[in-house]
Amino acid sequence: MESCGYGCKRLLEMVEAKSANARLLGNSAWNASAFILGVGLNLVILPFVLYRLGSAVFGVAGLVSACIAPALAISNAISVSTTRELASRLGPGERGEARRFFSTSLALAGLAGVLVALLLALGGPPLANQMFKLTGTEAAELSWAFVFGAGGWLFQCLSATFLALFAARQDYSRLALINVAVAATSTFSMLVLIPSWPYASTFLGCQALGFGAGVVIAILFSLRAAPEAMAPPIIHRGELGEMMNVGVWQFLAQTGGLIAVQADRYLLGAFLAPQFVGYYTVAQRLQEAMYIGVLKVGEILFPFFSSMRKESSERVADLLFRSSWVLNVLAASALGGLIPVAPKLLLLWTGAEVAEQGQRVLVVLSVAGMMGCSANVFSFYLLAQGRSRSLALISLLTALATLSTSALVLPRLGWEAAGWSALAGMTVQIAVTVTLLRKSFELPDLWARVGHFVLLPLATGVAAALSLRYFLGAWLFGGPPHWWSLGISYLMAAAAILIVVLLVSRTGPYGAACWRDMESITRRFLPIRFVDVRNRRNR
Repeated sequence: MESCGYGCKRLLEMVEAKSANARLLGNSAWNASAFILGVGLNLVILPFVLYRLGSAVFGVAGLVSACIAPALAISNAISVSTTRELASRLGPGERGEARRFFSTSLALAGLAGVLVALLLALGGPPLANQMFKLTGTEAAELSWAFVFGAGGWLFQCLSATFLALFAARQDYSRLALINVAVAATSTFSMLVLIPSWPYASTFLGCQALGFGAGVVIAILFSLRAAPEAMAPPIIHRGELGEMMNVGVWQFLAQTGGLIAVQADRYLLGAFLAPQFVGYYTVAQRLQEAMYIGVLKVGEILFPFFSSMRKESSERVADLLFRSSWVLNVLAASALGGLIPVAPKLLLLWTGAEVAEQGQRVLVVLSVAGMMGCSANVFSFYLLAQGRSRSLALISLLTALATLSTSALVLPRLGWEAAGWSALAGMTVQIAVTVTLLRKSFELPDLWARVGHFVLLPLATGVAAALSLRYFLGAWLFGGPPHWWSLGISYLMAAAAILIVVLLVSRTGPYGAACWRDMESITRRFLPIRFVDVRNRRNR
């Protein structure tokens, strides 16, 4: 009887694990699909915007966005802390407490959003003009550019609570629809408005229209899908205190991360002309597209880890490292594929001038992005465990390394050194994250797991991508620049890197586990007929 009971319990655990894995893959697919559609629209519209505005005006828009970016730490902290609290209160008996958290979050977002938006709109123009020493029409545009930029951020802050409600319930289908609607609204308004008003403020205003549409759609979806979870904006002291315990440290972590991302833009604007900020923004936009795409695939792990607080440490560690390996393989192929095709991609996308100026920066940023992706899963885990102090420490040390490197190399080496600070920052981030990870798990094979699941795919991907660029780039990825040939070249590069990383990961004590996970993902997303044929052959 004991063996029967144990067998039934083990079978139930396997069924639950399989269901959890299927749900994770499905949520990742929704997140990735929405991101691909949204970023596709943004990347398609960027050459049109760059052509209509010119590199200098586009650079001014980039500087204004960089000045507003630190405010995202507030909206992101509200979203993350709300998601964490709501995800752990999904039971029928916890609805009243969940509504109080929703109400407090909505009130906090409205109050902080209005105050910060006014501060940015009124104080941003004189501070930016003093820092970047803009003249003529560029300086005259700053006031309206900051008004529209601050308005767009305000809409993001107001939508944070509603998006957190869907994320906590792991309702990624509705999140995907909202994100696509935001991108579509912004893109359409740019096509209509920028030809008549080719200003930086128009570009930022179109982005604000998209975020405003996102607020409206998020409210409508919430009223339809989860009316029982909603409540009017009222601050409840107890709930506010619990949110602040996580939110304050998360705010520091977000601030450090956002400043680190914008460091090169600040210093390029201070030391060089605005057009160099435009060149950097183009290269960074491509790298960000791939990096955030990988981040979106793994973003579903945060509410998932939040709901697993009562699970055993061994099970959580197993999921953590295997998830990290999957995302590292994805990052290596997606971001690494940009490195060999960087010259052709920038030439077709933005023209010869930007391609000549930006290809080296894109290569360095792509390597930095691959390194940055390696720590994302661990960040989601630390956040779900409430270890916001650890995240703040990681973020602040990363920002310090990034800013220090930028301040040292950009004044001496100029535009060519842009991106190296991001690489230095991501190196520090990996080192600090792995060090802090030792305090989370008492595993005898911790360092072996870190080496196999984290460092091995990262190092293999970087080596394979750089080898393709510098040894086989002219032979495999040269030829006339056409979009169809660029697509084939990128897929060839990404596939080659993927194969190399998989083959290397197959070795070692954890090779079998990696291969099983890859087979599970393949069965999930390949055509059913192909999978059925393969299963029949195995029988």
